[in-house]
Amino acid sequence: MATPKQVAKKASKKRGGSRSAKAGLIFPVGRVGSLLRRGQYARRVGASGAVYMAAVLEYLTAELLELSVKAASQQAKKPKRLTPRTVTLAVRHDDDLGTLLRNVTLSRGGVMPSLNKALAKKHKSGKKARATPSA
Repeated sequence: MATPKQVAKKASKKRGGSRSAKAGLIFPVGRVGSLLRRGQYARRVGASGAVYMAAVLEYLTAELLELSVKAASQQAKKPKRLTPRTVTLAVRHDDDLGTLLRNVTLSRGGVMPSLNKALAKKHKSGKKARATPSA
């Protein structure tokens, strides 16, 4: 038969765990909460505020990684790594992340490719009308 100490240990295992694990998150809720308090964004920070902020950061990171992997796979048949360039291209081509990160400079990301309209080659439309020789 189990002793009261063993029963207490089993019960404590069920109740324990980090706040990240309880919320089902990968990002550290405790660290996000301490950074919110240390940053003095508000006089008081509630416990659920740190969980919500960690969830938002985790979602944005997952979205950014997903778009970056898609951009890398479009550039090469077999993508080997994510570079800052592929992350930049993914962010700038997406409408939502593009507006969110409009004023953000990503290090080593380069610029968006664009071609001035005056420099673009002009396509010929149809046949040219020949000038009739005047006698």
